[in-house]
Amino acid sequence: MTEKSMTSHKTKYWVIGFFVLLALGSGNTIWSRMNNAHALESLVKVQSQNYVKAAVVKRADEPQTLTLPGTLLGLTQAPVASRASGYIKRWYKDIGSPVKAGDLLAEVETPELDQQLFQGQATQQQANESVQLAKSSLERWDALRKKDVVSQQEYEEKRSAYQQAISNFNAAQANVERFKQLTVFKRIVAPFSGIVTRRNIDIGDLVDGTTKPLFLISSIDNLKIYVNVPQSYAQYVRAGQEAVIRQDELREKTIPAKVARTAGAIDPASRTMQVEVAFDNKAGLLLPGAFVQVVLTLPASHAINIPSNTLIIRKDGTQVAIIDEQNKVQLQKIKVGRDYGTKMDVIDGLKGGERLVLNPSDALSQGDVVSVVADAPAAAPKTSESAANPSAEAPAKAKP
Repeated sequence: MTEKSMTSHKTKYWVIGFFVLLALGSGNTIWSRMNNAHALESLVKVQSQNYVKAAVVKRADEPQTLTLPGTLLGLTQAPVASRASGYIKRWYKDIGSPVKAGDLLAEVETPELDQQLFQGQATQQQANESVQLAKSSLERWDALRKKDVVSQQEYEEKRSAYQQAISNFNAAQANVERFKQLTVFKRIVAPFSGIVTRRNIDIGDLVDGTTKPLFLISSIDNLKIYVNVPQSYAQYVRAGQEAVIRQDELREKTIPAKVARTAGAIDPASRTMQVEVAFDNKAGLLLPGAFVQVVLTLPASHAINIPSNTLIIRKDGTQVAIIDEQNKVQLQKIKVGRDYGTKMDVIDGLKGGERLVLNPSDALSQGDVVSVVADAPAAAPKTSESAANPSAEAPAKAKP
């Protein structure tokens, strides 16, 4: 073989090797691009999928708890005033003093009223003298009339004067009795047994005979509280129903109570019903005037109840996103009822048992296919052994 032939064969091998390498490189590039395209397609498919969490619609079968604020009052509580005008002469009971019915609280000095009573008595005496004189005149004129000495007209005038004198006497007597009744209020007494919770007077204070309270007396053995129940709960509250009184200062301690009575009507101004709750306070645990909370346990409403974060508020109204058996979204209009904050009742639009999308996005539309993501199971609490030896769990995590 000549040198020229050998050179030709080498060149041929080199060309063939070059094309083989070129083919291998092209094949690797094509395979890599196809693999990347497939991976990209899978990634796009995964990322384009809507992942949502769902909640199943249930009926509210649990008893309802209604907590309402209010202020404690004595079961019997009344301001004590004086109808007599004058100055406070002396007071005998201060705040916190226990009193019984009829106990003297204060005395009022009434010089003006005393003079009015004296004047009234004098007027009564004058009227009495006028009656006696008119009576004597009538008797004499009656005897003269029988003898036909005076006319019938003159006799009738004497009899009328006698009747007027009697009327004047009765008016003067009534006025004296009125002043006597007013003098009773010179002594301020307790109308019932209880405790003095307020004293608004001191020695020398002017009492003008109005309804300004001088003392406030409360019966603290039994207390009551008025609460306003919203219209949506009013039909569940009945007299005799159990209740619980709570006060923040008492921490977790609760006091049993009962619904004493209800107004039986809704106030059109506030759309609430007034309810009186009473309880025994002989232990003196609570004080009148304190702010407390009344907890009423009401029957279950059995209404359809959904989480508040399932609502979709759009121009079409209030909607929810229902997930059907094919995991497709169906937008459903609903009518919302009572709002509990995190949950609310649905009056119309749902039957119960539907799966609703939690926290639906604004882009969610009718017919969208979604994938429901289950909630992650709660992590089991570590035992004392595993907490003491954390490396004991390492081999288990290393296993595929």
